[in-house]
Amino acid sequence: MKTKILTVTALFFGLAGVCSAQTASPTASSSGTIVSTTTTTKGTGAPYIEGPVWTLTLIKTKTGLDDDYFRQISGTVKPIYDEEKKQKIILDYKILTGDPHNRDEANIIIMVQYANMAALDGLRDKMDPLIEKVMGNEDQRRATAVKRLDIREILGTRTMREITLK
Repeated sequence: MKTKILTVTALFFGLAGVCSAQTASPTASSSGTIVSTTTTTKGTGAPYIEGPVWTLTLIKTKTGLDDDYFRQISGTVKPIYDEEKKQKIILDYKILTGDPHNRDEANIIIMVQYANMAALDGLRDKMDPLIEKVMGNEDQRRATAVKRLDIREILGTRTMREITLK
């Protein structure tokens, strides 16, 4: 049950995106105007400027099943992220793949970029309709999540803020 909850949570918060560490990404305001996602640290003495927020999901696929996993998420996760970008719920997403350092480490990282921490408030209310449209009702989503257990394991999820050094 814990794995199912983690799977659903990871889907909701997803992740993706390799970010530029030297520039802040813009986002659109509710009026559609592009605004900066950086938060100034003026007066705090911090040696950096706060930027957008990333969620990272660390995934380990079973040996030889990377392509099977990518095929599965191409029809489910990708359309959700693309629609979230279109609706400006997220700024970007990226999927990284590489060799793990040992057999207990992730070989896939999904990163999702949000404008700021406030963008995570009420996120489920925004995402539930998108997820249901793409992946079906809760029972259908649960069946998909259980099916994915055969080919991958979610090792964890992290939320981190991008910073730009001054």
